[in-house]
Amino acid sequence: MTDSLPPQRQIRSFVRREGRITPAQMQALEQLLPRYGIPAQPRQLDMLTLFGRSAPVGLEIGFGNGEHLASLALARPDWNFIGLEVYRPGIGKLLQALAAQHCDHVRVESSDAQEFLRDRIVAESLDAIYIQFPDPWHKKKHHKRRLIQAAFAEILRDRLRPGGELQLATDWADYAEQMMEVLETLPGLRNLAGKGNFAPRPENRIPTKFERRGTRLGHAVFDLAFRKE
Repeated sequence: MTDSLPPQRQIRSFVRREGRITPAQMQALEQLLPRYGIPAQPRQLDMLTLFGRSAPVGLEIGFGNGEHLASLALARPDWNFIGLEVYRPGIGKLLQALAAQHCDHVRVESSDAQEFLRDRIVAESLDAIYIQFPDPWHKKKHHKRRLIQAAFAEILRDRLRPGGELQLATDWADYAEQMMEVLETLPGLRNLAGKGNFAPRPENRIPTKFERRGTRLGHAVFDLAFRKE
C-alpha cells in the first residue's frame, strides 16, 4: 500500500498588495465593476456573449493602474479587451478611465492569470496578449515565481489565434533573457524581431508611470514581440 501524496500548492507569480484605495476608486469598484466585470458563469467564456459583438480580442495581464489598457481601448474601438489585475486600487482607477472615455468594449477580472487563461479562455480565442513589466522577482531564490515560465508560455501560445501576437516588456535584463529563452524554444511562436533580437517599442505601448520611474532609475527597457504561426 502506498501513501497518497498531498496536492502541490501552485506557485503564485504575485502577492496581493492592497495599498491605499481612494474613495473615488472604491466608488468605481462598487458602481462600475458590475458593468465592466466578467461574470463567474459560464466557466469558459464565449467572447460574442461577453461583449455582445464579434471583434478581435486583446488581453492584458497585470494592467497596473490601467494606463496602457485604457489607451489601447481608446485607440482601438473596433477591438474588444480583457484586463487582468489583482491590485484593487489599479482596477478602480481603470474603471474610472473607462467610464470617462465611454468605453464599453473592455471587461475586467481580478484573479490569477494562470488559472484564468487555463480555465476560462478557450483555445485560439485571443488576437493579442500584452504583459507589461511583470514582477521581476529579482532575487534568484524567487525566480521560480516569475510569470513567464515554460508551462505558462504554452498556455499563452495555445490561447492565441494563428497570427495572434504576444507582446512583453521588462526593465530587468536577466528576466528579458529568460523570457527570450522560454519563448524562442517554444514551437509555434516566431520572434518578429528575428531570432535572439529584442523588438523596438510597439506603437501601442505608451510609457506608463511604472516605466517612467524605472527609466529615471537608469533601467533599460526590453521589448519582445512574438507571433503565433
